[in-house]
Amino acid sequence: MTDAVTATPPSESPSNQWRDVWRQFRSHRGAMLGLIVFAAILGTVLLGPLIWSMDATFVDMRARNKGPMMGHPLGTDQLGRDMLARLMAGGKVSIAVGLTAMSLSIFLGTLIGISAGFFRRLDGILMRLTDLFLALPLLPLLLVMVMLFREPLSKRFGPETGIFILIVGAIGVTSWMQTARIVRGEVLALKEREFVLAARSIGTSPFKMILRHILPNVLSPIMVSATLGIASAIITESALSFLGLGFPPDFPTWGRLLFDAVDQIQLYPMRVILPGIAISLTVLSVNYIGDGLRDALDPRIRGR
Repeated sequence: MTDAVTATPPSESPSNQWRDVWRQFRSHRGAMLGLIVFAAILGTVLLGPLIWSMDATFVDMRARNKGPMMGHPLGTDQLGRDMLARLMAGGKVSIAVGLTAMSLSIFLGTLIGISAGFFRRLDGILMRLTDLFLALPLLPLLLVMVMLFREPLSKRFGPETGIFILIVGAIGVTSWMQTARIVRGEVLALKEREFVLAARSIGTSPFKMILRHILPNVLSPIMVSATLGIASAIITESALSFLGLGFPPDFPTWGRLLFDAVDQIQLYPMRVILPGIAISLTVLSVNYIGDGLRDALDPRIRGR
């Protein structure tokens, strides 16, 4: 008599951390809405010019100050330039500034935070440097940096590239402090964990320990800081452009569109409303994405 063989159902693939993170993130309605809105904005500014190929810098004085019509769905500005093309071109520049400045800020904040948390002899110096930058007034410091380096960088790299490097560098080197503090706190807690002590006991070098054990475990706060840093960088660039200290007049950004339209806000309010809505939607959607990532990456919340 043969033993009956019972069929066992196929085992499900084991759940991993990132699948749990995505499941938690997907359950956050605000984060999913923000992701959809940000993806739509990003797709519009990147793919829109392929469909609407009108030059954002083309001047047509015969069509100046026109409202929405067949050839210009969002109207034209005081020089006859198409507002739809300028909004898409301005969005590409503003988002590029936000992403690049955020990357620089996250790199500096992570480097300083890990160094301060892991190496005790550097902690006091780096944290006092962080406190010094936190005490400095951000906008006046940015204005001084722009006034000092605008002309040299414009002559060296050209007006557009030089100003891009200046704006990105100025925002990046003045917005790393919060990331550094967060990362330092995480590293101080990780240093006393068993796996770090075990790695140290077998003679693992500090560089390998940071690369293999510390850095992967501080990615969660870094990713949250990165998403929130994009919104902050976009607002800062828009503020500088609104003050007339950003990109040249023929190089559109959302802040520059606001600056160009503020003198005629009562006659043509849509020229201020449209870039204002674009900035607000982008910043709001990125903030919601950051909130969703923060909740999804927190192990105390993820299991709920």
